[in-house]
Amino acid sequence: MAEAVLIDLFGLKLNSQKNCHQTLLKTLNAVQYHHGAKAKFLCIMCCSNISCDHDNCELETSNGLSAFLREFETVSNPSMAASLYTIKQKIDEKNLSSIKVIVPVHRKTLMKAFIGQLFTDVYSFEFEDLQMTLKGGLLKQPTEINIITAQELEAIQNEIETYLRSLPALKGELTIITSPLIPDIFIHGFTTRTGGISYIPTLSSFNLFSSSKRRDPKAVVQENLRRLGNAAGFNVKKFYRVKIDHANDVWIMGRKEPESYDGITTNQRGVTIAALGADCIPIVFADPVKKACGVAHSGWRGTLLGVAMATVNAMIAEYGCSLEDIIVVLGPSVGPCCFTLPRESAKAFHNLDPRCVRLFGSPNPYVDIRKATRILLEQGGILPQNIQDQNQDLSLCTSCHPDKFFSHVRDGLNFGTQIGFISIRE
Repeated sequence: MAEAVLIDLFGLKLNSQKNCHQTLLKTLNAVQYHHGAKAKFLCIMCCSNISCDHDNCELETSNGLSAFLREFETVSNPSMAASLYTIKQKIDEKNLSSIKVIVPVHRKTLMKAFIGQLFTDVYSFEFEDLQMTLKGGLLKQPTEINIITAQELEAIQNEIETYLRSLPALKGELTIITSPLIPDIFIHGFTTRTGGISYIPTLSSFNLFSSSKRRDPKAVVQENLRRLGNAAGFNVKKFYRVKIDHANDVWIMGRKEPESYDGITTNQRGVTIAALGADCIPIVFADPVKKACGVAHSGWRGTLLGVAMATVNAMIAEYGCSLEDIIVVLGPSVGPCCFTLPRESAKAFHNLDPRCVRLFGSPNPYVDIRKATRILLEQGGILPQNIQDQNQDLSLCTSCHPDKFFSHVRDGLNFGTQIGFISIRE
């Protein structure tokens, strides 16, 4: 049984029959009868100006419908993108995921295309033809359209992008943390959680990663990224993220791209590379002499597997970088105050250096992945003064600062994601 029921009356005109409102009333009554008991959200989506072919037949002012419509929530907007996004917000506020859409047959394919852009696999949809519900032939309906052309899909995407661009930033201004160690020939930074349009509490507001398991669709994440590109000064069309496997594989840009990798290196100007982080460390690498850069995603597994030095070694092998020239900046991550591992897993960190573990005798010792990363980088030959892992913002624990950062440890599976990014100026 659906948790939410959406009736699509967007842009439809009613026939000039005297009983049109009575027929619509019966339809809505049937929906409430079949779904009202279990559905937590009943909604009518309509255009800002639904009307009949004859006078005094507007949905909003109908005497026969006005009282009954109070049982339904009405979302009225001139734009399909704005209407569906508003409905999505209402569904997400109630944490619902099973949705029935009652839609005119000729609009079903269009509706599915919009839903495909604005929703993820977290949601399940069931579709019912509105003409089956309105047996009296209340609506004027063209024939069914089964295919959305590439041009029509582009128009849908443009409508959604235009609407999302119009939305105000949430939870404060967009903030980028930078390091004084990295010279101006590079564009770089680490994002926080403010200044984006993501509204889901654990993703709010500057979430920069979309997946089938989260409620933020790619369109929202792409708008957040567009705003970051404008603020930082990089081209979002030349933007590449790591494809996380919590291992130590590195993609050297220009070579064949692996299926997954936790590090990227490049010497191409104008290309921005980024590492994700939400407790795991987003690490940025820069060599101002050879004009090369890299990023790495380093969780506890990647730390032990040496993903940081694997990225360094890729820069040395591919671009002729020297260890003494490479600068490494560790972005915000979970601190030893909040991150624990089972004792068996923590043993490897203790073996690396006992200072990386607190309460080692306990079943779940506290582990410092930042200290471990610095130790491994120094052992690999990176100069201590070329490693930045401490400053007022970079060293803040992501779990301890919900106002600034996303955190998997704190927020659970539906967590948001910040990034560390770098590019070589054109």
